[in-house]
Amino acid sequence: MIVFVGITLALVILVIVVWLLLARKLREKYAVMWLVIGLAVLTLGIFPQLLLWLTGVLGVQVPANLLFSLAIVLLLGVALHLSWELSQAEDEIRRVAEEVAILRADVESIRQDAAAPSGDERPRPIDLPPNPTDG
Repeated sequence: MIVFVGITLALVILVIVVWLLLARKLREKYAVMWLVIGLAVLTLGIFPQLLLWLTGVLGVQVPANLLFSLAIVLLLGVALHLSWELSQAEDEIRRVAEEVAILRADVESIRQDAAAPSGDERPRPIDLPPNPTDG
């Protein structure tokens, strides 16, 4: 019965990951991790004696303790990776917000210059700031 639950859980994980990939709701770099987890659970579901063997090799007393320890290490790794990704995204958002604020100020300055009355009626050339992506 437990073997059936493990195999079913692994297949559900794999189907959901593939569906999320096809629907473009999960990026490939995250899908690889979940596919590896799904395949590992499937392998342990099909061959439960592997967990007993690994428990003996690592000197763990109870196989469930090994599973919980591996799950905790996995979750810590995922949390660390997501924290790193979040830090990078925050830096990028801050940089883009600063660029938008500068561009907004430049546009407002240009509008004020264009609205100001001048002695001659010829249009003045507009100086745009350099594009930061031009390198």
